[in-house]
Amino acid sequence: MSEKIIIGYFGDGVWAHNAFRKIVNDAKFKIAFVVLRYDSSDEVLATLAKEQNIPILKEKNINNPEFLDRLKDYNCDIFVSMSFDQIFKSEIINIPPLKTINCHAGKLPFYRGRNILNWALINDEKDFGITVHYMDTGIDTGDIILQKTYPISDNDNYASLLETAHIECASVLYEALCEIYSGTAKRTKQEGSGFYCSKREKGDEIIDWNSTSREIFNFVRAISPPAVGAKSYINGKEIQINKAVMIENAPIYKCKIGAVVGLGADYFVVKTKNSTIKITDFIYNGKIKIGDILLKGGGIVFKILILNDIFSKSNRTRCCGGR
Repeated sequence: MSEKIIIGYFGDGVWAHNAFRKIVNDAKFKIAFVVLRYDSSDEVLATLAKEQNIPILKEKNINNPEFLDRLKDYNCDIFVSMSFDQIFKSEIINIPPLKTINCHAGKLPFYRGRNILNWALINDEKDFGITVHYMDTGIDTGDIILQKTYPISDNDNYASLLETAHIECASVLYEALCEIYSGTAKRTKQEGSGFYCSKREKGDEIIDWNSTSREIFNFVRAISPPAVGAKSYINGKEIQINKAVMIENAPIYKCKIGAVVGLGADYFVVKTKNSTIKITDFIYNGKIKIGDILLKGGGIVFKILILNDIFSKSNRTRCCGGR
């Protein structure tokens, strides 16, 4: 292809900024417009577009017929989605002759859906994928153009995976666009059943201490900052746990799950389902003591436990006194 590819760009976030810069700095491509998320506070992408005199659009429903007519006026060759939050229906997908592509920070057909990096860590994956694919009427189901994988080690957490994805999503998307330009892009059907990762919501950050040490290690690093951080409760007060460390050759034994069984100047050790785990980075407004119990619930659960304990003692007293 000798002429420029004219792109309609739908994006949000750091990955969208990085990809935008790669695209506008290549004479093979021209971005005709940028569509921001409707509720976006992404001033960076807006500023980048303004610096290039690229029109900025926002639309509550991108599948609105009036908006589609507006997009057609730009005569784009291809639409590109990078971290955009609306579903593209058939009509908008098929407006440009080269159709519509999406960059997805997940290894398709597995890891479709939302919050992929978090789920990959929770599931103890040894790598994660970045996939550029054609859009179809499903969600993350279209033919794959390019997919690359990146290793996950025990030293990784959500922040490190996100940093990699911010850079590599832009690189893989740009490489896919170059293949489309040169006519070498392949279309690979997605094979296998795949699965969808659910969006993580409020309450999903609570640690279930009735899990293995490895499961808790993965859970904590999966939602460590800049995510919300894993949460638990001690004596009815919230504790945020940002880092957990596996203890080499930790003994396997039965004890009260969630109990604090070890304590140091800057760490404490908690009994898990199968062994113990060291907590080395946490935020807690209080003093942690040996024997404290970390709970899944907050104040309400704590009050229920107190009431149950009072009720139990009361019953014991009445039973003994009544004989």
